[in-house]
Amino acid sequence: MVTSRWTAAPARAAGPRRRGAVLERAILDAALEQLGTVGWKGLTMEGVAAGAQTGKAAVYRRWPSKEDLVADALQAGLPSVEEAPDLGSVREDLLALCRQARDAMFSRPGYALRAVIHECDPGQAERFHGVIFDGVVEPTIRLLQEVVTRGIGRGEVRPDAANGYVFDAIPAMMMYRSKMCTSEWTDQDLEDMIDQLMVPLLRPAGP
Repeated sequence: MVTSRWTAAPARAAGPRRRGAVLERAILDAALEQLGTVGWKGLTMEGVAAGAQTGKAAVYRRWPSKEDLVADALQAGLPSVEEAPDLGSVREDLLALCRQARDAMFSRPGYALRAVIHECDPGQAERFHGVIFDGVVEPTIRLLQEVVTRGIGRGEVRPDAANGYVFDAIPAMMMYRSKMCTSEWTDQDLEDMIDQLMVPLLRPAGP
């Protein structure tokens, strides 16, 4: 009797097959993970599919291009801040708002967003303009406007400070120093920015 040298491998139990929203969420999460680890230039549809433990066809069936996939991943992943802090003073409110922005910048979606901003060429960046404006810029400016307007009502802030240049100052500074100086925005960094830039900028003129 001849016995075979080969033995069949034990059957591997198949995992539950994911469909619909569950699979889409896994793909979007994998895209954010890829952006945070290999960046925009290193992200591939194949890599996302592997990260989501699905087939490449499942990714392409939902998102025909890398740009479409990343736009949806950013839109789904960006944290939302609905209310401005109200801690009794414009300084404390701005500090709390900056801490929220700092935490968002260094979250997984934040790393993904910065990879897109820093690595995309101008043509590609146009695809994400709406996502970035609607998901990051507009909400931040709205909350800053609320804090400054409240400060005007309390007499802490000069009345003409409610303008676009003032509202742009904090987001612009945080993005610039994060990119150019690799600043991680410690609590002390945030306090220095508020005390040395924003408080003097907002303070009412003396008698």
